[in-house]
Amino acid sequence: MRILIVKTSSLGDVIHALPVVTDLRQSFPDVRIDWCVEESFAAIPRLHPGVARVITVAVRRWRKRLAAPATWRELLAARRTLRESPYDCVLDLQGLLKSAWIASQAVGPISGYAAEAVREPAAARYYDHTFLIPKNVHAVDRNRWLAAAALAMPMDRPLDYGIAVKPAVADWLPAQPYVTLLTATSRDDKLWPEIDWRALGAELGERGLAMVLPAGSARERERAERLASAITGAVVAPPLGIDRLAEVIAGGVGAIGVDTGLTHLAAALATPVVALYTATEPGLTGVLSGGAYRNLGGRNASPSVAAVLAAFDACRRA
Repeated sequence: MRILIVKTSSLGDVIHALPVVTDLRQSFPDVRIDWCVEESFAAIPRLHPGVARVITVAVRRWRKRLAAPATWRELLAARRTLRESPYDCVLDLQGLLKSAWIASQAVGPISGYAAEAVREPAAARYYDHTFLIPKNVHAVDRNRWLAAAALAMPMDRPLDYGIAVKPAVADWLPAQPYVTLLTATSRDDKLWPEIDWRALGAELGERGLAMVLPAGSARERERAERLASAITGAVVAPPLGIDRLAEVIAGGVGAIGVDTGLTHLAAALATPVVALYTATEPGLTGVLSGGAYRNLGGRNASPSVAAVLAAFDACRRA
């Protein structure tokens, strides 16, 4: 059996689809699973040993240069790759027009969400088989339930993201146990106040813990360096790809992060994790893990330092 998963973006959404690979492998041990994903997130499905091939697209980049010949060459090359071998099932876990169109470029019957259960109902027109999956369940469960319905799999298996990485070993890492602080996110209203990060860092230091602060963009790095300079025992990670960041997170005793994909990555790695929400509700898209985790806060409800510390201590004890 050959299956193509289409889940292209964003980072957290791609992570939420990883348990589907585990479910498929448990139900069909000989299955071959390919995954189509945006180029910038390709490292995530590659972390799962059950994914045979990662096929990359660059829809975000292509949209900005639709008139460029290079764009059309890349697009046609991606289409040829998708059509190299027929699939027994093409599973669109994204439910958007762009993902449905990508799924339609592959050879094989397409399964996806019914129009009533998807963000862009027109996407369902591309599907050969549609399934009415409830909207009021966590995104991880929606992915798993769709796959289970499409391929007649059990729906009651334990949650397993199926990824494991070796802890990072690097000269710049603290010698003592450390917590990964994921302070950066794509929207300013999702940030946790710097004064709270500094207070949290001081309390973690009192517990004998060092802190590692990853950062991506120049703005994120500036913020991380500003925080690290004010927190004893904190270091800013050098620029790292997602695969290396996974190793850093796996090497820590836990992670505390805002509403960002890397916080979901910590949950997928079963690292004790506390997720902080200030502008969104975590009910349907908060972290979900087979390990110890807590979601704190919500829309206009920034969690306190005391609440974060209590949750983190509880996760470490669990």
